[in-house]
Amino acid sequence: MSKRRIAIACQGGGSQTAFTAGALKALYDGGFDEHFRLTSISGTSGGALCATLVWYALLKGDTDIPARLMDFWADNTAQTQAEEHFNRYVTESLRATNKGQLPQFNFSPYSPLIQTMMSLTTSTLRPHFTDFHALLTKHIDFEELAATGPRPDLPALLLGAAEVLSGQLVKFNSREQAIRIEHLLSSCAVPNIFPAVEFDGGAYWDGLFSDNPPVDELAKAVYVGADNLPEEIWVIKINPTGCRQVPRAPEQIADRRNEMVGNMSLFHQLTNIGFLNNLLLRGAFNTDFLDQFHISEPVLIPRCFDNEPAQPYHIPFIEMSQPLQDDLDYETKIDRSPENLGRLIRDGESQAKQFLAGRIAALQAA
Repeated sequence: MSKRRIAIACQGGGSQTAFTAGALKALYDGGFDEHFRLTSISGTSGGALCATLVWYALLKGDTDIPARLMDFWADNTAQTQAEEHFNRYVTESLRATNKGQLPQFNFSPYSPLIQTMMSLTTSTLRPHFTDFHALLTKHIDFEELAATGPRPDLPALLLGAAEVLSGQLVKFNSREQAIRIEHLLSSCAVPNIFPAVEFDGGAYWDGLFSDNPPVDELAKAVYVGADNLPEEIWVIKINPTGCRQVPRAPEQIADRRNEMVGNMSLFHQLTNIGFLNNLLLRGAFNTDFLDQFHISEPVLIPRCFDNEPAQPYHIPFIEMSQPLQDDLDYETKIDRSPENLGRLIRDGESQAKQFLAGRIAALQAA
């Protein structure tokens, strides 16, 4: 019996995507490969990091994908007393500023003053704790990837970013080009924190301006290949869909605004997928036209909420537990303390473990 084809999309959210690492760890620890075949994986920002680590592990033939994920996040965690002090200072300063307790000063990441201050402030820290480029090259051999070129033989890896000059959304695709460090840096280049990543005549910003995460491309043969069209798309979702009460304090408003903006592109994609699928179900396209896109059956209906009627296709979310959602604020997206990242990873493991058990049970009952 063939394994069910699954695509995974990883939403961005800074340090909160440690949840994504925990979720992916639990999927592979729980026997994902025994029941399912990964056809493609996509990500934006921190989700792009986690997606790339899984894809790179598959390229290397690793038998322990969770270890590769956890090794990266261990290096990304404040370990020494100096790193914890630096992390606490940055996080609490931002929290106090957002609450109006400290004045807000806007600086450009291009400012020589800011670059000098960062260099002096971080001189006693591990190089790869403050140098994102160094952290990435420690865990991924980009020279090896350049030498091997595009990899259509592997599940497709799609990374979302935005080109600043043209305003166009960009998807870096492992089937079409060798994955470069610039691709990951682009997807993670948060404006006002990092300079735009410039290469090959383009300048790129964080994938939050792009699809967060790329989803509809995962169901299109032109992006992932005709043999990699999924039967399900699983979304590891960082930003909560709803909230319990109307935000009133300045920091609550900013936090909720960030969550809603982070979800906007995701729900637009799901709406578009649902509309196209309804056209398919109603026979709006002839067979010859569908064959051009390797579409043989209607398999694109999203089912995002429990109160929606059952549909032939399933796009479920792996989300944080409600208690954790209630306890997080915007500043936890930059907090790399062991306490913050540890609870996110543990919750990701717990939520994905329950999710996987449910999907395996549904598969066996079908």
